[in-house]
Amino acid sequence: MTQTRLSNRELPLSGALFTGFLCALFGANAVAIKYSLLGIGPFTAAGIRFSIAGMAIYLWARFTGRPFALQKGQVLQILIISIGFTLQLGLLYLGLGKTTASRGTLMVNLQPFFLLVLAHWFIPGDRMTKKKVLGLIMGGLGMVLVFSGKKGVTADVQAGDFLILLTSFLWAVNIVYTKRIIHLFSPFQLVFYPMLFCIPFFLLAGFFWDVNMIVNLNGRVLCALFYQSLATASFGFVAWNTLLSKYGAVALHSFIFIMPIAGVALGGLILGEPITWELMTALALIVCGIVTVNFRSRKYSLLFPTKGI
Repeated sequence: MTQTRLSNRELPLSGALFTGFLCALFGANAVAIKYSLLGIGPFTAAGIRFSIAGMAIYLWARFTGRPFALQKGQVLQILIISIGFTLQLGLLYLGLGKTTASRGTLMVNLQPFFLLVLAHWFIPGDRMTKKKVLGLIMGGLGMVLVFSGKKGVTADVQAGDFLILLTSFLWAVNIVYTKRIIHLFSPFQLVFYPMLFCIPFFLLAGFFWDVNMIVNLNGRVLCALFYQSLATASFGFVAWNTLLSKYGAVALHSFIFIMPIAGVALGGLILGEPITWELMTALALIVCGIVTVNFRSRKYSLLFPTKGI
C-alpha cells in the first residue's frame, strides 16, 4: 500500500507557466478527438488512444520504478474506477462525434460545478460556500446558454451536448470516489489500470458498433491520435501528477480556466467551427465560474532569485 500525501507548497513562476501550458494542452484535446474521428470510428479511436497511452505510461512507470502490485482490497476499488472511466470516455467520444469541439469543451468543463455539489455531500469538510454558490450559478447559466444556441444546432448536436454533459457528471462522480481512496494508491495506478481495463471494451465496441473502424488514416488523423495518446493521456498525466505531488491541488486548480478558453479558441481557428455570441457568453460565464470557485490569491516565488525576477 502506498500512502500519497499532497503538499501545498508555493507555486513558483516557472511552475505556474508550465501548469498553464498543460491546461492549454488538455483544452486542445477535444479538437484532437474531433480530428481523429474524421478517419476513425469513435470507439476504435478511444481503444487505439488508450493502447498507445497505456504502453507509454507502462514504460515510464517501469523506468521510474513505480509499484504495479495491488493488494486484495484494492482490486474492487480499481474496478469501480475503471467502469466509471470507461463509461465516461465512451460517452465523450460518442458525444464529440455529434457535436462541435467548442461546445464539447464547454460541456466537459462543467465538471468542476458537478464536483462542487457532490463534494458538499460526499467529501468530509468540503462544504459549499457563498463563493462556490456564485461560481455554480455562473456555470449553470453558461450551460443554459450553450443549450439555447440555435445557429447550426441540430437534434444530433444537442444529443452530443447531452452525452458530454453526462460525461462531466460521471467524471465528477469518479473524482469524488477517487478522492476518498487516493491515499491507498500510487497516483499512477489510478490512471494506468482504468486505461488497461477500457482498451478491450472500446475495441470490441468499435468492432460491433462503429460504422467503420478505420476510414482514412491520413497524416492529420494520425497526428491527432498521437496528440491524444502522448501529449495528454501519457505526458500530460505524468507532468500533472508530478506537479500535483510537489504543489498540491489547490495551486494547480487555479489554472484550469485555461482549458475551456483553449478548446473554444482552437475549435474556431483549426476546425473553423462557428463561434456565436451564445458560445462566447457561455465561455465567459463558465471561465468566471471556475475562477471564482478555484482562485486563491498568492505570491509567486522568483523564477531567477539571484536576478530578482
